[in-house]
Amino acid sequence: MKAVRFHEFGGPDVLRYEDVVQPVPGAGEVRLRVAGTAFNLVDDGIRGGYLREVFPVALPHVPGIDVAGTVDALGDGVDRVAVGDAVVGFLPMVADGAAAEYVLAPAEVLAPAPTSIPLADAAALPMVGLTAWQALIDDAKLTAGQRVLINGASGGVGGYAVQLAKHAGAHVIATGGARSTERLTSAGADEVVDHTATDVVAAVAEPVDVLLNLATITPEQLSALVARVRDGGVVVNTVPRTPAPADEARGVRAVDVFVRSDADELAHLVALVDRGELRVDVAERVSLADLADVHARANEGSLPGKVVIVPPGA
Repeated sequence: MKAVRFHEFGGPDVLRYEDVVQPVPGAGEVRLRVAGTAFNLVDDGIRGGYLREVFPVALPHVPGIDVAGTVDALGDGVDRVAVGDAVVGFLPMVADGAAAEYVLAPAEVLAPAPTSIPLADAAALPMVGLTAWQALIDDAKLTAGQRVLINGASGGVGGYAVQLAKHAGAHVIATGGARSTERLTSAGADEVVDHTATDVVAAVAEPVDVLLNLATITPEQLSALVARVRDGGVVVNTVPRTPAPADEARGVRAVDVFVRSDADELAHLVALVDRGELRVDVAERVSLADLADVHARANEGSLPGKVVIVPPGA
């Protein structure tokens, strides 16, 4: 089968499109024929070796932690899915990923794929959708009527976070560049602050109940945003380089999110998609052979949005 692998850590040029042996599922695993995977920034960090202490992958390594595909073969003890099922999943971070024609996946991480969108496009949902859900629903306990500030909403997680916050009945304030204003508004943002032209802290006139930080900012900038959180509110942060600061004097708690695979939560997100209550945005679809170019454009900051990678024949 065809796959993209890197045999050493480095820049996008270490990615090789090559023939590899088709994997065989072990106990509790299934083999998927991949319809699509998606690029995430963590893929760049793993390939570059910056995250090797956190995600110690074995070389050579196949990237791609999101997958949408069809069950092709079952390992021993698997009974929750059947051959031919269309599924989506968030794969283990250090195992070989879905930048291939076939991939192995633990059966327990898989959820039925949405039926209302192309199967390949469903690969744009798992990691970023779960991050948004776990940040807002699990950690922030967001409820109807609350005010939430989503800082850095123009990225992949941000689009889902805006939609989920609005679906929960919150008043949503989203920050992003001028080019993202229309998209964030259509996703449900009540207010959009152009962080390139406006001081975000000054633009938030009233305190918020929840601050969700998705942007790489300085500790000083994050602390200034925390000051806009009401007494007893919560700060949720997804950027590991800048830990979330609590304000114990005011009862403001802080949570740093590390996304986890959860098939039940993923199935709930899929149900929202199929009910038309959650939109999956795919900016571009590229062939598996061109994955190195996607990594290169990500390094340049020139990706147009969420990119889905499609194997040959998918």
